[in-house]
Amino acid sequence: MTNEAPPRIGDLLRTAATHATPLIRDTADTSLGAPTPCGEYDVRALLNHLFGVVVNFQALAAKQSADFASTPDRLAEADWRERFEAETGKLVEAWSAPDAEEGTTGAMGLPARTVGSMVLLDLTVHAWDLARATGRSYEADPAVVAGLVEEVERMAPMARKMNVFGEAVEPPGDATVFERLLATTGRDPRAWKA
Repeated sequence: MTNEAPPRIGDLLRTAATHATPLIRDTADTSLGAPTPCGEYDVRALLNHLFGVVVNFQALAAKQSADFASTPDRLAEADWRERFEAETGKLVEAWSAPDAEEGTTGAMGLPARTVGSMVLLDLTVHAWDLARATGRSYEADPAVVAGLVEEVERMAPMARKMNVFGEAVEPPGDATVFERLLATTGRDPRAWKA
């Protein structure tokens, strides 16, 4: 039996980005006020949050400090879709650097791989939120989901204490692995139909 190394965060982010960026690019301006499965966000606020995450986690990959204190309205500029795609490309590059997963990073000094998993989770779960909010379907890549399951289970208690995750939802008996992941984050995977 061989102990295979887990996939690198940069590779998983590249895959997640190929699923998320077309969804974001094709979001109509008329949908920006729509509610999302994240109760505190409409589509515009969700996209601004995700944009900020994508930018700040580039710095965290390089072991630099990130600024989550404010969320500027990056959607105020006409080319926000192209800029989001470009910043997501930079995020993938940052986490693909040879030492990105080494050591610790961020204000809490968490293991870098855990921090990388956080941005991978945001890009994956918020793409689902966006799809549901705008009446579209979204399936995360199975390799990305597999790369997240263990990390999400491990971070869930702290994430709930910090109000990052809601209380876990009981998934349906026939739930997919991705639906179980969504349920762990506090989302009802079948409440928002595409």
